[in-house]
Amino acid sequence: MTTAPPPSASGTGGPGRSVLRDVAFLRLWTGNTASGLATWALPFVLGLAVLERSLSPSALGLVLAARTVGFLAAVPVGGVLADRRSRREMVLWAGSAAAVATPLIALGLGRSVPLMAVAAALAGAGQGACRPAFQALTAEVVEAARRQRANAAMTLAVRVTTLVAPAATALLAIVLDARGLLFGIALLWLVAALAPPPGGPAPTAAGRERAGFLAEFAEGVAEARRHPWFLAGLAALTAVIATGYSATGVALPLISRDRYGGEAVLAGAATAYIVGALIGALITARRRPRAQGWNALAGLALYALAPLSLLLPVHPWVIIAAYVITGIGIELFNVPWFTATQREIEPGKLARVSSLDFLLSYGLAPLGLALIAPAMNAFGPEPVLGACAAVCLLAPAAAALVPGTRRFSNEPHGSAAAGNAKTP
Repeated sequence: MTTAPPPSASGTGGPGRSVLRDVAFLRLWTGNTASGLATWALPFVLGLAVLERSLSPSALGLVLAARTVGFLAAVPVGGVLADRRSRREMVLWAGSAAAVATPLIALGLGRSVPLMAVAAALAGAGQGACRPAFQALTAEVVEAARRQRANAAMTLAVRVTTLVAPAATALLAIVLDARGLLFGIALLWLVAALAPPPGGPAPTAAGRERAGFLAEFAEGVAEARRHPWFLAGLAALTAVIATGYSATGVALPLISRDRYGGEAVLAGAATAYIVGALIGALITARRRPRAQGWNALAGLALYALAPLSLLLPVHPWVIIAAYVITGIGIELFNVPWFTATQREIEPGKLARVSSLDFLLSYGLAPLGLALIAPAMNAFGPEPVLGACAAVCLLAPAAAALVPGTRRFSNEPHGSAAAGNAKTP
């Protein structure tokens, strides 16, 4: 039996009240949005520094690699600490660490690449540590009947900022150099650290003797293994990101340049993906299919359209349409996936299980990017894109065969019903 989450400490209203009118949720939404915008902005601003010639391309790669290492190292640590202590406290310390580290990146810009790399690793650690804490804090602040709408609002904010932020940053770059923009990112991290509301009490029972870090993380892994639908969904998500996402990330710029003679298709497809994700988030805010897990996995399988659209010399609008559908599909998966995890996982282990989710799904993406380019050089883009499309179709289909994936729940009719309850 799934342990019920503790009542919200923030005094959220009943299920008849819109989540968007709740002050506690809006504070959480603001903090999460600020962290997402700061996370996106760093590589973009450092790219501007390359254009300013205050940073070399090789130094940019080193700094971004250091950030990725910091992120991957901190995700499991953040998950354990967020379950051991207050989730709100974890967000505060993680956001503050990133806020302190970002000005150090600005200080090293044009002066010391090692300083920038160390500071980027610390910023990445703050980013990684706050991810599972935000996931668990959402379950504390928002009651179960309204979490799907809350998660949809979270992802809507991320997609909107991703859509408008490049233009906004380019406008700011007229009056600010890369160093000034980095200080702006530090301010975003301060908002992420300070804005979220208090959550519930620390999940670990008082007086319980604490195990070591590895033992506590192993408890999270054991909790994940208790939910076969979670392992199956995570395996499918990881496979799609490591193949489809990585393949199109490498192939799309090349095909846009070589087949269509410029960057227009690349820019159009990237924008179409975000627009599709916005549509998908709006759909999931309202829609509650009975077989929610299968519906989510079908949405994930739509990612196969992205590599398929790049296989043949089709009209550019075919690629644009494919990326719109792909964006819709990824949010048809993401929102129910986050909601089911918050509903089904034992509350005291939620941050650790969420950290496992981020560690595998996002952690293997760089590996996929590193392997796709040599594979395309060795076998050509068409076989690689075809293989990636097959994985994107077959991995979710295989996951759908696992018990519990129909509703993303171990209980065929019980706790899943809460996720299907009508909300305003």
